Formats: sequence, structure tokens, C-alpha cells
Amino acid sequence: MRDVRADFPLLARRRVVYLDNAATSQKPRHVLEAMQRYYEESNANVHRSVYRLAEEAGAALDEAREAVRRFVGAGDVREVIFTRGTTESINLVAQGWAARRLRQGDEILVSEVEHHANLLPWQRAAAISGASLRMVPVEELLHPGPRTRLVAFSMVSNVLGTELPAARIAAAARDVGAAVLIDAAQAAPHLRLDVGALGCDFFAFSGHKMLGPTGIGVLWGRAERLEETEPLLLGGGIVREVFPDRATLLDAPAKFEAGTPPVAEAVGLRTAIDYLEALGMAEVEQHARGLARSMEARLREVPGVTLYAPGETRTAVLSFNLQGVHPHDLAAFLDQRDICVRAGHHCAQPLMRKLGVAGTVRASVQVYTSAEEIEALARAVEAARAEL
Repeated sequence: MRDVRADFPLLARRRVVYLDNAATSQKPRHVLEAMQRYYEESNANVHRSVYRLAEEAGAALDEAREAVRRFVGAGDVREVIFTRGTTESINLVAQGWAARRLRQGDEILVSEVEHHANLLPWQRAAAISGASLRMVPVEELLHPGPRTRLVAFSMVSNVLGTELPAARIAAAARDVGAAVLIDAAQAAPHLRLDVGALGCDFFAFSGHKMLGPTGIGVLWGRAERLEETEPLLLGGGIVREVFPDRATLLDAPAKFEAGTPPVAEAVGLRTAIDYLEALGMAEVEQHARGLARSMEARLREVPGVTLYAPGETRTAVLSFNLQGVHPHDLAAFLDQRDICVRAGHHCAQPLMRKLGVAGTVRASVQVYTSAEEIEALARAVEAARAEL
């Protein structure tokens, strides 16, 4: 894939090896300029206004929704809901669907590799509804029971980079009549997506991990599931009629987007999608997989390094530790060499307990990451072994 580093202003100004992309990605100039242009030329509130400026803003929001529909392979833009991010998307389903529709005796299944954002909302939904919540090994998701009503899992682990067999898990859930939510926060930046082929009911991801701005995410839902779901927030922009004692709501997506929508952020997300699609998602995926394999192979050569989930199908993310060195100390050592990584439990404490560690160092790549940067990481870890 062509060298795109020059497209990212921060990487030109700050000479860093940025390997914390699983937390948030850098933004290409195209995204920054598109958002600036919107604010300078088309900024207005959307819906209900009849003047041209507001119609331009509304058209920008509609174009962003269509870009997302195309990106995830959805059939209808009305199934695309804008949220603040993956966390809000999952909470919307947990509170608006699961907490209202599940009953005592029902079961929610989540995998052992989940981010807290795909665990805590189900804890609350289970407490409200009386359903039980079970955290199980990934392989057990392929065998849901007759009481299972919802299966929620990450398409790609934010700690291990491991790809879960999403389509197979969804098919197994459908066989017992269970709904499926996929957390695609780590998948959307790197993989070709098709919600129809995956067979899920809900699909959530964030803009800021895939070259877009913070403050915007997406929930895709099947039309029939969205009809069953109540909005997380109530207010202006979602109603058909309001009376002192009741209100009737609009259909999706409007009923889930109370208040002023994040129009500028939606413009940024659309531009990020355009940028990724111009590179070619097949090439983006190949780049992420190739660098992850190279990173694993290179760090395997460093004595004292423990790799987590070695040899598994991996995308973009690798977690490791260096014997005798605390993850935070290693991350600080790398920072002194201008290498940015994440250290800690990565909002996945149950997984850390299963791995038998308090935390790990996590390195994650993006389209602008080079093979030379992977080598720089490995050499710095070698230096840390000698010095620490």
C-alpha cells in the first residue's frame, strides 16, 4: 500500500512512532479539512428549517448516513443510527431492547475477551430484566443454549487482536432464536464489512478509531429489531406528536437521535470512510494483517517477551509483556524513545485475570504504520530488556 503518512498532519509535526491506534487513530488532512469546510460554509441546525443553509447541513448528514450504509453493507439508510460511539451504541441496545424485552429465565452470553463497554451494559440489563448473564470462552458462543436470548461479542479483541468467527457465532445464535450484537470497534478500521453476510441484529463501531473524529459512532440494527427498541434519550427531533401526558415517536433513525445531531462529526466520518475506500479495504486489511504478523514474529525473537494469543488469526493489535518489567514501566521506557503504546488492563479486567496478569503492553497499527516502525518497537524492547 502506498505511503500515506504525509496525509496525517500530526505525524508530520510530531516525530513519533504511533502504535496506540486501537485506542484512537490519527486523522488525515482530508477529514480535518472537510469538517473545517462544513463549519465555514454550511453550518446550521438540521431538520424542520426551510432555508438553504440548513438544507445543505441536512444533506451533509444524509450523505454521511449513506456512506455508512455503503461501508457496512446495509440495505437501508434507515437502519443506520448515529451515536457518540460504540459505548453509547451498546448501551442503547442494552437499555432500549434487552432490559425491556428479556425476562427471568432468559440468558445473555458474552465472550471472555470483551471490553468493559460490551459487558457492563449487559450487567445492568440483566439486573433490570431478571435475565442471567454468562461470560464464556469464545468457543462456547458457538453453542448457545435454549434459554439464550442475546449473544454479544467483539468481532476483533481489543486486547489480543484475535478475530472471532463472527458469522458462525451469529448463525449458532439464530438457530436458537437469539439476537446478536457485534462490537466492531476494532474491526471497522481494518476489515471489509457486510452486516448482511454476518447475520447479526445489531452492529456497533466508533469513528475515532477509523481515521474519523471523536464524538460519533454508529449503531446499525435490523429494521425489525429497531422497531422493538426504545430510544436511550428523549427530546426534540424524535417526535411525531406531543401532548402533556404522552408522545408518539418517529420511526428509525430519527427516534434514536434526540437533540442536535453531530453533523460536523458525521461529515468527518463520511470523509474517513471515503479515504479508507479510496485506499481499498482489501489493501487496508492486508496491511493490518501483515504488520500484525510481522510484529508478532519480530517480538518473538526478543528473549523474555511473552506474547498473548500467539499464532491466532490477528488483525492490527498485539499484546505482550517483558519478563521482570511492569507494563507501565515498559511503556514509559518506549515513550522516552518516542514510541507510543498502551499499557494496562485495556478495559478488559476479566480477560486479564484469565491471562494471569495485571496488564499488558499493547501495540496496534494503522494504515500509516510502516515496517520500519515495527522494527523500531522491537529494538526498543530489546534495549529495555538490557536496561530495565
